[in-house]
Amino acid sequence: MKQNKILLLIEISIFILLVVFDAVGYLPITQTIYIIPFIWITLRLKKESFSSIGLSLKNIKIGKAILIGILLGIVLELFATFITTPILSSIFNAEPNLSDFQEIKGNLAMLFLFILLSWVLAAFGEEICFRGFLMNRIAALFGNNKAAWIMSLVLSSILFGWGHTEQGVTGWIQESISALFLGIIFLKSGKNLTIPIIVHGVSNTLAFILIYLGKYPGIM
Repeated sequence: MKQNKILLLIEISIFILLVVFDAVGYLPITQTIYIIPFIWITLRLKKESFSSIGLSLKNIKIGKAILIGILLGIVLELFATFITTPILSSIFNAEPNLSDFQEIKGNLAMLFLFILLSWVLAAFGEEICFRGFLMNRIAALFGNNKAAWIMSLVLSSILFGWGHTEQGVTGWIQESISALFLGIIFLKSGKNLTIPIIVHGVSNTLAFILIYLGKYPGIM
């Protein structure tokens, strides 16, 4: 049992280090392309499958999942764009720094490119990493009970937000709030990633459309 917890702690520590290295600019492109291979290696070494961390369509009514995912994704993005982000911007006297996405504004080709990358790297990638892998590992480390899962939800959401520090304090706190929302959906979905992936993808798609139209906070 003690050895298992040590292994879990090592896995979580490596995960956190990859997020930190990305946040400070040591990893080119995005953390997801480094964390996913690490997760794959970890699962292979422990003879686990991706379904063990929630990536499975078993017992999922896909039509219902898509509908719920679309609705919740729209709600998540509208809530972030028109409620929490303006409130946080007012508190910290700064809108999120979205300069990395400025080139999407008015550029249809860039809009489609970012939407495609977002579904692959953020919707699928980040949900596998932060909700599927990290939440399961943190919960297992602390006993896999209700309190452990609540702790897992909070800690993983904070780390997810901090991984977006390039957006400034307003941006990373907003990302933590969105991560909390996605984590709750993951738990309410029976720890299955299908609906969170759809929610994340739809939310980001709507965000990029608003950026394209110049209607998103932080886009000039």
